[in-house]
Amino acid sequence: MEVILQQDVDKVGRIGDVVRVKPGFARNYLLPRGLAVLADKKSLGVLEHQKRMVAAKRSKVQKAAHEVASRLAPVALILKARVGEEQKLFGSITSQDVARALVDAGFEIDRRRIMLDAPIKTVGDFQVPIQLGTDVKVTIKVSVVPEE
Repeated sequence: MEVILQQDVDKVGRIGDVVRVKPGFARNYLLPRGLAVLADKKSLGVLEHQKRMVAAKRSKVQKAAHEVASRLAPVALILKARVGEEQKLFGSITSQDVARALVDAGFEIDRRRIMLDAPIKTVGDFQVPIQLGTDVKVTIKVSVVPEE
């Protein structure tokens, strides 16, 4: 018997998969729990439609991420911070500080997308990666200078 999985089922398949299972397993376990539906023409058509909709949405999001990446690539931020001896900062520059500077530059980027390995604690130039989408990553230049 063929069914379309509505949820991930261990050792059977993932959501959206069309799998062949024994009729008793489908009747007694998968169908009553709502884990699967019968794979008839109507449900297969609905599944194909949903796959097309998800693919269209994914491509639209990817296109928007590529556009933002192309506008963001030439951006160089200059952040001012108070410094002490040996050009070490009082405090540090975090992803939240970089996100605020990006907002001032006209980009609305969530701070969780800014991939700083560790907070910046010294004066200098740094390459900061930003993850805009699943496959879209851009690196911007951040310069930390002493506050006058």
